[in-house]
Amino acid sequence: MSDTAHDVERPIGGLTAVSNALVALHKEQFGRGPTSARSNYAGPDTLVCVFEDALLPAERAMVEMGEHHRVRESRMWFQVATSRRFIDAVEGIVGRTVYSFASATDPERGVVMEIFIFERSDGANDGDGRGALDGR
Repeated sequence: MSDTAHDVERPIGGLTAVSNALVALHKEQFGRGPTSARSNYAGPDTLVCVFEDALLPAERAMVEMGEHHRVRESRMWFQVATSRRFIDAVEGIVGRTVYSFASATDPERGVVMEIFIFERSDGANDGDGRGALDGR
């Protein structure tokens, strides 16, 4: 373990549980799940989940037609409609409150990314828009 305050040891099993739960949600919400999933922490308060081969057959057909933007747009609306389910699943496994959630889709590669930012224990997410680097 590193000497820096930001390095935190986390059990790998929790990351597998997050990946499995989100794959199950993708299957439930979209009719099929990705063929590959992995979740990793990107610092003490950020969790990034990457899903490959995540597009539906109709979405792949749209990509072949050059309609990448329509796939991105429809996926964005799907995620807006179902975001609470994804947040609840991650909070239940990780045991932390999600401060912010975003989803992105790369239609060309068939990759979906789910990004969770957790509330910080030091109170820096107090809603005033200032980050820890502001020094205020």
